[in-house]
Amino acid sequence: MRRLKFLSAALLVAVLAVAFCGVGYGTAAAATEEYYLGGMTAGFSLSAGGTEIVGFTEIEDENGRHRPAEEAGLKVGDTICALNGIRIKKIGDLGAALELCGGKSVVLLVRRNGETAETTVTPVKDKKSGKYKLGVLIRDTLSGIGTVTYIRKSDLRFGALGHAVCDENKSELEIAEKSVYLCSVIGVNKGKRGRAGELRGLFMNDKTIASADTVCDVGLYGTFDPCYDLSACECVPAAPSKEATIGRAFIYSTIDGVTPQQYEIAIAKVDTSHAEHKNYVIKVTDKRLIEETGGIVQGMSGSPIVQNGKLIGAITHVFINDPTRGYGIGIENMLGN
Repeated sequence: MRRLKFLSAALLVAVLAVAFCGVGYGTAAAATEEYYLGGMTAGFSLSAGGTEIVGFTEIEDENGRHRPAEEAGLKVGDTICALNGIRIKKIGDLGAALELCGGKSVVLLVRRNGETAETTVTPVKDKKSGKYKLGVLIRDTLSGIGTVTYIRKSDLRFGALGHAVCDENKSELEIAEKSVYLCSVIGVNKGKRGRAGELRGLFMNDKTIASADTVCDVGLYGTFDPCYDLSACECVPAAPSKEATIGRAFIYSTIDGVTPQQYEIAIAKVDTSHAEHKNYVIKVTDKRLIEETGGIVQGMSGSPIVQNGKLIGAITHVFINDPTRGYGIGIENMLGN
């Protein structure tokens, strides 16, 4: 039976700043290379770079009930990176390190809002299990969905998203699971002025489409499965943002099911030197897309931008005060990863 896992695109928030981590565009090979246009929605899992606190719980011992982590000042969203100098990467690492402490106070290295600090906590021995606990509910992976931008024809190398996967406070994310799954979009929370919308999708866990190996400030990268059928995907050359012009262009996105559709946009501004790779300001002009989504929504990041038959970039951000407008990254900043 097909295994499906539900999730939303809420993790794929627009980042505040992105830094170039690719190679230059100006080679003869890049100029002649062809790329399959993406637009399909993909799901992936990343390591949280430690164990992230998502809630607190009480621990009962012979002296009553305790909430040691919360009483020590830890907060939801904090990431436990180390305990008494022992690196914590997975949930099991935290449990094993706590057993070594023998009930003595431990020093936690905690990351909060991009900064790290140490704090002391005294574990409590749980009356039922006999194990030492901190009273935290934690996770060590983050799952999300985004849009594939391109698949390079020569070697099936793909690029997606066009921006960092999460906000700046999750800068140490790593690949937790290499498999990238096809996602089926089952609904859309429409974007409105003052509130970003989002795609709602299902991981199709029996539909592995690629293997990821790199996550950086300009997206998620890896290699597509040779068995994936790309026959329906349009194949085009790429062109840097300096060749883009003000006016009509197109994006490819999936807002229902698994099949990308073409939608018309207008490029309102081209900035080839933007420090955060916000190289385009675009406006959605396609009435179908506006009717269905309100414009650009979370999960559409990575939607390829095509002008004059060439891949020139990808959608990355939405304007909160106007969901029909947003930013795009020049394709030269994505290639080479």
